[in-house]
Amino acid sequence: MRRFFRNPVRLVPFAFLVPILLGTGLLLTRWSTVEYQRPPLVTALFTATSAVSVTGMAITDTPNYWSGWGLLVITLLTQLGGLGILTAAALVILVVSRQLGLRNRLLVQAETAEFGIGDVGRLLRRIAITVFASEAVMTALVAGRLWVAYDYPPGRALWSGVFHAVQAFNNGGFALYTDGLLAFDRDPWVSLPLAFGAIVGGLGFPALFEAVREWRKPAGWTVATTLTIWGSIALLLIGFVGLLAAEWTNASTIGSYDAGDKVLASFTQIALSRTGGFNVVDIADLQEESYPLLIVLMFIGGGSASTAGGIKVSTFFLLAFTIWAELRGEPDVTVGHRRVATASQRQAVTVALLSVALVTAGTMLLLLLTEGVRFVAALFEVTSAFSTTGLTVGLASELPESGQLVLTVLMFIGRVGPLTLGSAIALNTRRRLYRYPQEQPIVG
Repeated sequence: MRRFFRNPVRLVPFAFLVPILLGTGLLLTRWSTVEYQRPPLVTALFTATSAVSVTGMAITDTPNYWSGWGLLVITLLTQLGGLGILTAAALVILVVSRQLGLRNRLLVQAETAEFGIGDVGRLLRRIAITVFASEAVMTALVAGRLWVAYDYPPGRALWSGVFHAVQAFNNGGFALYTDGLLAFDRDPWVSLPLAFGAIVGGLGFPALFEAVREWRKPAGWTVATTLTIWGSIALLLIGFVGLLAAEWTNASTIGSYDAGDKVLASFTQIALSRTGGFNVVDIADLQEESYPLLIVLMFIGGGSASTAGGIKVSTFFLLAFTIWAELRGEPDVTVGHRRVATASQRQAVTVALLSVALVTAGTMLLLLLTEGVRFVAALFEVTSAFSTTGLTVGLASELPESGQLVLTVLMFIGRVGPLTLGSAIALNTRRRLYRYPQEQPIVG
């Protein structure tokens, strides 16, 4: 057992499992619900997992089911899950003892995708400042708008601002309104700060820090940052145009809006659909052609070492460059003027194919466990859970407990799996002293 835990990566699942169990215990108390009754075990477990994995998928009417204490627990679990369990623990250690040992440095590296064991303390401080500064700005904008334009009392406006800012930056998706953020779909002072918060939180700290530091020299960015930044912009534009075109005449979503409001609602929804999980339009009323678009965007997710899930933007575009090189007969895969290591290509293929297998298996299980479920609805919910996005067509709350447990497992795997798998593959690389004879099997 001791040898098993010597590898820091193997501690990651347990680091996330502990707060999930603690959160479940807290949500099982009577004072966590409005009706002062203990919630079912599966409901508490599902909600705690959704919060820690920063999914934001709910099977209850969040504002009318959970009490103030329950909502506070959800907020703290989301903040902890988004910041990173190991990162948060290392920050506490750093504040208390002012130093990090080698083991803690390795754990932080495993969770933040940081290479080398240099000044991890400075990295942690930058992460903390970025997170809390971003949330503070969003809180001020949203709370101020609710106070001035919607006549919220100052205390309620501040609580709503804090709650949704934490959910947005950490890509959580829980909302204090039964219909999500539908009431603010045409209010840029509320929707845009949350959308941009989700975008920044979904980029990932390595890419974000390098892009800010070297903003004048994008040509000098690393391959990972290049793929993440430009890939995220491309996905936002493609998704925005696609959703706007699909929903332009849909009276159930944005069809009755004027042109400016249609643009605002479509952009906000796409920005929040990739990772954030909030909805500013009714997801259940979307056109059929909108669902494949959202499913693909959710599956891709955000940047590496970010609060977002999915297979990651860099993984997706690395596969795209690999396919392009193969079609052109190029011996190497190049991004810009950099050659991508073969090991990275294999890691990308492994993560993508395993993710496809998990989504496929989850969809099949949901269809087997629930009668009368549409395939698209099941695929949407499973992809949303695995990618820790949190959007739902309303199916999650209607599933039997067995189906909800399937989504619970997928949320946990989606938050921990790609992180652990990618780090484990990188750390498990070993050099053989021999090679077998080469063959070229028929492909296609």
